[in-house]
Order: sequence, then structure tokens, then C-alpha cells
Amino acid sequence: MMRRRLAFTLLLLPLPAVAQPLPATPLPALPPLPAVPLVRGVTMPADGTWRVEFHAGAETLEVAQRTMLGQLGRVLEAGSIGRVTLIAEVSEGDDLSTTRRLSLVRARAVKAALVAGGLSEIRVDIRAMGRTEAGRDAVDVLAPTAAKP
Repeated sequence: MMRRRLAFTLLLLPLPAVAQPLPATPLPALPPLPAVPLVRGVTMPADGTWRVEFHAGAETLEVAQRTMLGQLGRVLEAGSIGRVTLIAEVSEGDDLSTTRRLSLVRARAVKAALVAGGLSEIRVDIRAMGRTEAGRDAVDVLAPTAAKP
């Protein structure tokens, strides 16, 4: 009998308040980034995205690419907030481990060039994809204003 009374009493007590999620407030739109002159081996397939192309099997950047990425690092540090994402791809290879390692080495080379230009290294995320269906030897640099896949 005592248990029933206790259970009934517990039913009458008010439930603790449940925290309601705050309404989502969109981040303010960033102003357009200043143009960075492109060099051979770097394209801009979309606004806020730069594609750094590598020769098949290559791990290092050309001098012109490194210099241009340094300029881009300065622009991104001065004109944006948020994370910069590097998506690295490899066109050839059957071994998953080898292709992932190569794409990681390439992404690190691009990150080093951006950081040398002034971009904070803690703002850079790396996605080493390895071999992809797109068949590209490239690292895509996605600015914080770019839509992420």
C-alpha cells in the first residue's frame, strides 16, 4: 500500500524542466575574399575553392604553387573566420593505405604553404581521401565561405 501511495505521489510532482534548444542563428555572411592571382597548377573551380594539382605520384608543390598558397594563407587569415578544409585525392593506385598516405602527404604540403603565409594551423582540417572515382591528383582548398560537400 505504501508503494502505491509513493508511486501516486511521484506522478503528481512536476517534471523537471527540459532545456529547449536555442533558435539557430545564422552566422553573418563573410565578405568576398580578395582575389589571389592563380599560377600554373592551381585553378578555381568555384568561389571559395582552389584546386592545387599535382603530377601523378608527386608529393611536393612547385615553387610558384607554394608562393601562391602563401598569399592565399594571408588572405584567408585576414579576411575570414572558421575552418579551412583540405580535401586531398589521388588518381592511381590499388593499395588503400598507400593512396591515403600519398593524399595525406600532399595535403600536409598544402597546409604548410598556407601556414607559412600566415594562416593559423589550428584552422586547417585535412581530409585525405586516397584514390577517388574523380581520378584527380589534387588537393582542394575550401575557404570557410565555401559550401562543404
